[in-house]
Amino acid sequence: MRPSNTLSLVGAMKGLSIAASSATRPSLGPAAALAIASQRTFSTTAPREGNWLEPSLKRTKKMMKGRARVATGGSTKGTTVAWGDYGLRMVDHQRRVSAKNLKIAEDAIKLRLRGEKYRLYKRVCCNIGVFTSGNEMRMGKGKGGFDHWAARIAVNQIVLELKGMLHEQVARDAFRLAGHKLPGQWEFVKKGEPPVVGITKLDGVTLEELKRPRRKVAAETIVPATPAPSAKAAQQPLDNP
Repeated sequence: MRPSNTLSLVGAMKGLSIAASSATRPSLGPAAALAIASQRTFSTTAPREGNWLEPSLKRTKKMMKGRARVATGGSTKGTTVAWGDYGLRMVDHQRRVSAKNLKIAEDAIKLRLRGEKYRLYKRVCCNIGVFTSGNEMRMGKGKGGFDHWAARIAVNQIVLELKGMLHEQVARDAFRLAGHKLPGQWEFVKKGEPPVVGITKLDGVTLEELKRPRRKVAAETIVPATPAPSAKAAQQPLDNP
């Protein structure tokens, strides 16, 4: 019984044949194949891309303290509102602002504009690492360890901008609260206001007039100033001869 069953099974298998299917598999185009190849593989760790408060830089790399950019050639870059309708501009002098202070100012604006439709633009980036050493440390032995991130802000530079369905007084109040959280003096600016070159606002003054050399005044037209009274003459009584 077993040999006959085996022969019949072999004969049945030989009679089977695989027919070629008429339907072909659809081929992927070059764009789809590139999209599949560029997909990121599964990973449990989030990608480190950085943001405006903490860049994707190595904290072990020492950085120089440096100075903020000073526009000596007549540049007005960063002194006007570019993306939004209102802006916050620093007016006193250049400084280095930490990421903690900028985060507190951003939170103050978001708290004041809760429920409003707006968009907040950041014009600076904290890409400067600040390294400090402990208190009562001896001189030398390097710059110390990493402490925090900071941003160099030049004089009359726009830091934050607002755009949305906001009244001017509401945006002014939000920037007032943010200015109290930041070091230095700040002012509220609107879109369309004249730019600033150094500390000179181009309001009625053109850049060509600033670059033009001063006129030479002839010596004959200069009127000498009257000398100031001396201390002894000021102390002398008027009734004395």
